[in-house]
Amino acid sequence: MRVLTVNPGSSSVKFSLVEADDTVRARVELATGGADREAERVLASVARLPRPDAVGIRFVHGGRDHTRPVVIDDEVAKRLHALSDLAPLHQPLSLYALGEIRRAFPDLPAVACFDTAFHATLPEAAATYALPAEWRERYGLRRYGFHGLSHSYAARRAAELLGADPSGLRLVVCHLGAGASLAAVAGGRSVDTTMGFTPLDGLVMATRAGGIDPGIPLWLLAHGVPAEELRDALEHRSGLRALAGTGDMRTLRSRAAAHDEQAVAALAVYHHRLRAQAAAMTAALGGMDALVFTGGVGEHAPETRGRLVADLAYLGARLDPERNAAARADAVVSPPDAPVAAVVVTAREDLEIAAGTRAALPGDGRG
Repeated sequence: MRVLTVNPGSSSVKFSLVEADDTVRARVELATGGADREAERVLASVARLPRPDAVGIRFVHGGRDHTRPVVIDDEVAKRLHALSDLAPLHQPLSLYALGEIRRAFPDLPAVACFDTAFHATLPEAAATYALPAEWRERYGLRRYGFHGLSHSYAARRAAELLGADPSGLRLVVCHLGAGASLAAVAGGRSVDTTMGFTPLDGLVMATRAGGIDPGIPLWLLAHGVPAEELRDALEHRSGLRALAGTGDMRTLRSRAAAHDEQAVAALAVYHHRLRAQAAAMTAALGGMDALVFTGGVGEHAPETRGRLVADLAYLGARLDPERNAAARADAVVSPPDAPVAAVVVTAREDLEIAAGTRAALPGDGRG
């Protein structure tokens, strides 16, 4: 089955045409800010390629109802719309893409593949918030976790690179990009993660603060900050951008190398949170066999990898500096005798979306 995959992210929207053998016939990436204006151009380009048999779309939030890929009908679309306020950076983009796809390919099945699905295996102790039971039941308040498509692929690919049986591996997977999260993966299953009910929790990100004292937004609301201003600040004006004026890691690294105090301080905050939460993931696993890096920063910032591995050296993490500096694609960047390996995996959410799309459709997807 040839699948057109659509992957809206924090900073870009990626389109891939994935053949039945998982080779990619074509790939287009657009900055998120221009995606709605350029969608028609992209889809026109895709229309000139071999016709897909189905379309797979990444949805950040599946809520309680969706723990595996699902064919999108009107009822499913309605439920996904209802989740938009829980992932306002991503869900509306996915829904917009769905509308464009339906307009361009009205006869093709479309499948929703969810970032929350991989974390459906979280133990109750990890997923449950200590909130009133009435709220938890009525509103579905629990830790859902996100970036599941990336975490799932990276965990599986890391096991291949290490030549190990995934059922016996304890991995801390670090999806580091404009959005960022960690996952504790034991035997191929998510057992803990840093994001929660929404993608706002956890690590310091490009424009999101990550975990904060919940009393802060309550205090701000009580002191007259409008809810919409608060939402906008938490989603778009926090994180590295708030600390140093930019969420771009390459710019921050360059400024820090030139002794820019704001950039140095912002990176210190970023790494403090990253170190602490990576150690927490290790505790959830009862140990760690490998650190896995993926996402734009995880793949392309050897300094970030080096700093985290050094921070976790007390747990046995090791890095080969030459391998780390040279890594450009899937690679083991630790020495062979490292007690805890370090692995770089190219993010391939497109392959996870394609696989999920095929799994959700009977036969070859053409009816």
